[in-house]
Order: sequence, then C-alpha cells, then structure tokens
Amino acid sequence: MADGTMTATFLAVTGGASLLAVTARRLRPSGRLPSLEGWALADRSLGPVWTWFLLGGTIFTAYTFTAVPGLAYGNGAAAFFAVPYTVIVSPLAFVLLSRLWAVARAHGYITVADFVRGRYGSPPLALVVALTGILATMPYLALQLLGIRAVLTAGGVYPRGAAGDLVMVALFAGLAVATYRHGLRAPTVISALKAVAVFVSLTAVTWLVLERLGGPGAVFDGAARRLGGDALALTPAQQPAYATLALGSALALMMYPHVLTAGFAADGPRTLRKVAVALPAWTGLLALFGVLGFAALAAGVRAPEGGAEAAVPMLVDRLMPGPLAGLVFGAITVGALVPAAVMSIAAATSFVRNVYVEYVHPTATPKRQVRIAKAVSLIAKAGAVAFVFGLRDQDAINLQLLGGVWILQIFPAVAVGLFTGRLHPRALLAGWGVGMATGTYLVVREGFSSIVGFGSGPLEIYAGLAALLLNLIVAVAGTAVLERLGVPRGADLTDLPSRLTVRRRPETGANQQ
Repeated sequence: MADGTMTATFLAVTGGASLLAVTARRLRPSGRLPSLEGWALADRSLGPVWTWFLLGGTIFTAYTFTAVPGLAYGNGAAAFFAVPYTVIVSPLAFVLLSRLWAVARAHGYITVADFVRGRYGSPPLALVVALTGILATMPYLALQLLGIRAVLTAGGVYPRGAAGDLVMVALFAGLAVATYRHGLRAPTVISALKAVAVFVSLTAVTWLVLERLGGPGAVFDGAARRLGGDALALTPAQQPAYATLALGSALALMMYPHVLTAGFAADGPRTLRKVAVALPAWTGLLALFGVLGFAALAAGVRAPEGGAEAAVPMLVDRLMPGPLAGLVFGAITVGALVPAAVMSIAAATSFVRNVYVEYVHPTATPKRQVRIAKAVSLIAKAGAVAFVFGLRDQDAINLQLLGGVWILQIFPAVAVGLFTGRLHPRALLAGWGVGMATGTYLVVREGFSSIVGFGSGPLEIYAGLAALLLNLIVAVAGTAVLERLGVPRGADLTDLPSRLTVRRRPETGANQQ
C-alpha cells in the first residue's frame, strides 16, 4: 500500500494538472469567432516554448516511459532502439513539419487529409488517410490509460476493483471537461507541468538509484547477471531489426494525427525548426528511463509475468522516499493526460473535417463543426476507457503494434507529396491498400510481433518498413502505368514551389512565449 506522503504528493501533482487546465482560457485570443482551427489548433498561435512543451509532451507518452524500461528489463539492449528512433524524429520534424505547416497555413488546412485532398484532388485518397489516422490513434489512446494503471498499481496508488476504475474515470473526466471547453489549449498548459515534473523527478530518481546501487558500473553488471550472456549488447543478427525498427518507427510517428496536430498549432515554420532542434532533450529522458530498467534488474525487482512495464514503478516504490515516489507517479500520470488529450482532439478533428463535412454535412458552419468535434473527442476518450476495462491489456498492445504499421502506409501520400505531385492518386490508393494488407498479414503471422523474418537466415526487419517499401513500389509502378494509359488525375490545388515562404502573423502578447 502507498504511504500517506506518496499519495499526497501524487494527488498534488494530478490536482495541479487539473488546476492548470482551467487556466487554458488565458491562451484564448480575444475577438475571434468559434472555429475548428481555434479549438483544435489553438489558432496556430503557440510560440517556441509552448510548442516545445506540447510537441515533446505529445510524442513522449506515459506508455513510452514505462514500455521502454520494461523492454530493457526483459530484453536488454534491444530496448534502446527508442533512443535513435526519437533522435531521427528531430531532423524529420525539422523538414517535414515546417514545410507541411507552411502549406496548411497558406491553404487553411487543419488536418493532413486536408492536404492530401488539395494536393491530389482525390476525395477517396483523403478519406483513407483520415480513417487510417483515426484507426491507428484509438489503440494508442487506450495505451495511455494502460500506462497510468500499470504505474499506479505498482505503486499501490491504484485501488483494486471498482474503486480503481473510479480513479481512472475521475482522472479522464477532468481531462475530458478541460479539453471539451478549451480544445488544444488544455493539454498545452498541462504539458508545461508534465515537462517540469518529469525532468525533475527523473533526474532525482536516477541520481538516488545510482547512488544506492553503487554507480553505473554496478547497475550494468547486475543487469548483465540477471539477463545472462551478452544481452546488454546487440548481436549482429539483431542489428537489422534494431535499425529498421528505429527508422520505421520515426517515419510512422511523423504521420500520427496527434503529432501533426501539435505541429500545426505552432505560429510558424521557424518555431517548428527551433523546437525540432531542442527535441533531443526529451530523448535524453527516455534514455534515462531505459537505464532505470537495468537498475530494476540490478536491484532484484521481480516484475509480474507479462508485466515488465511495472519494473521501474516497483523500483521507485522500493527505493525512493514517499514524496519522491509520489512525484514520479504523478509525473507519469500527467504524462499520459497530455498525449491522450491531443489524440482525442486529432481524431475528432479528422472525423469532422474529412468525414462529416466531406460526406455528411458539407454546409456545416464553423460553430457546428466545433460542436461535433467536441462531442467526438468525448466519445473517443469514453471509448478508450471502455476498451481498457473491457479487453485484455495485450489486445491494446497488439492493436497499437498494428497501428504503427498502418499509419506508416500514408507516408507516400503525405511526405512524398510534400515534394512532388508526380505520383498518381489512384496508384497511391493501390499502394496504400497493398501496404495495409501486407503489413497486417506479416504482423499477425508472427503472432503480433512487429519484427518479421525473411529468408533462411533469417533476416529480421520491421514489418512496417517492409510493407512501406512494397507500398512505394506499387505507387511508382502504378503511376507509370496510369500515365501511359492516359488516366487523368485530380487537380492539384496546392501548387507547391520548391521553396516555401510564409509571412508570419502579428504576435498577440498573451499567446507567445
């Protein structure tokens, strides 16, 4: 059971997040009519500091901070693919997010499917991009709840039975209300608390753990003894899987609607480039979490079978004083609230813009679009809660693995489309279908493992990247065939030049940092 000081600190951190969410209205510019851009993108008004908080807090989720050390605890060095993966994200964000922002601002696009619709003049292609994003986001949203539950259970803060379920519902109810009222501004202000709490608590925990266990050498030696063999180093056979998983995961992350939504909320390409340069600070945190997975091994922590993600929370509960343990558990809980809120907003916005307005109610007013988006965001959160309570944890993890493979299949239409419009929309649609089918088959064939083997060796690589390669081959070959047959393509409304320049809007003091 958790002691009183741990619980008090935990409640102070989570309560502080709720209070901060109330202040989100201060980020609201005055004199603007309700609009989906205002609710979902904070009127594209966030400066470098707020964007760094929001984008970092959205990319580095609570589940990431528990899954990576859990993987290190169970598998050793292979877990650290997440470090190069998040490093690769920085140059991708520098190039792709800044250019995509400029196009979106120039044409009034709110979602990435809006861009695809304008670039290729193809409603079906835009629809599959939107639906793929929603489909990949929902299990990711559920995993944030699983991350909270794993951490709180390990720390004894999560009561058993109905009482624990009520704790989970209460946490998400406060988030739902704040998001409903203030849109993206709510997770933006909470992300500042997340950054401070996670950076402070992790630094303190790492220092204390290393001191109590005898330093880094003792930690790695102890972990090696528990894992056995050379588990702390990659074997040559593991390296292709490690490299392709890092690269494929980075490409996939840049296509997730919640990451693009956080990027679109910036006030300009220059802000996004500054933030991309500073993102590796979050990667340093992730590496420290991975080291704590080794520390849990060295300390003799016995995580439950199939629950390695509880190893670090159990380590914290064992070695840390109550207030610091409560701070860590509160930080990870708040760490889940930020991406969960952005994910629900992104899914709701994609539905409204690219399904509801496109196919159900084309004349919907901006006010009605905001109303529908708010309702859908609530439904998304409620669905995630029901998913977690109604299905096994492994089901959510399996679907999230598939989600990463699926979202990678929109990369040709989005990322390649930012630089060339030569690919035919029908060929892109065919490539997407082949990539989705192939990636799903490979993952399911391997028992829901994202690493698949080829050849007699076998050569093991990331399934999503293999499916993406086939996707690109079909798209390129299909374009050549369709051009030879003279099949017309839709009108390109973006007219992208090789270099984009966008005039920065005047700053409004309350919204810039």
